[in-house]
Amino acid sequence: MTTLKIGDKAPNFSAVDQDGKNHSLNDYKGSKLVVFFYPAASTPSCTVEVCNLRDNYSEFISKGYKLLGVSADTAKKQSSFIKKNELPFSLLADVDKKVIEAFGVWGPKKFMGREFDGIHRTTFVIDEKGIIEDIIEKVNTKEHSKQILK
Repeated sequence: MTTLKIGDKAPNFSAVDQDGKNHSLNDYKGSKLVVFFYPAASTPSCTVEVCNLRDNYSEFISKGYKLLGVSADTAKKQSSFIKKNELPFSLLADVDKKVIEAFGVWGPKKFMGREFDGIHRTTFVIDEKGIIEDIIEKVNTKEHSKQILK
């Protein structure tokens, strides 16, 4: 779905998290960053995905990664999702879809015979210089940490 490729510079972004704190790509310069896009907070598959990342969070930290989730949910919904699942990372409330569109993960989807526009579950691994080093478009929600840390 996305037109971004491995080796491309990651799009600069700016959006607020569940607490209203602004995050941009520049805030993560010098760190490896995992930006994962998911369709909607508190849905079954998205919950499985974030809990898998939560359960392996210490491994991400030990390898120098920071994690940032993104969906079009409100800050309030993101905050509830974090509290309910005890997530140790921030979730961006990209209600205007600027970050989602910058990464090219919004578009037509099919689910249960219905067609609609939505977020394509996609993960970007970005190096310390802001270059995309991996793109995971076929996310396995139960094994997502393994896909990223391979």
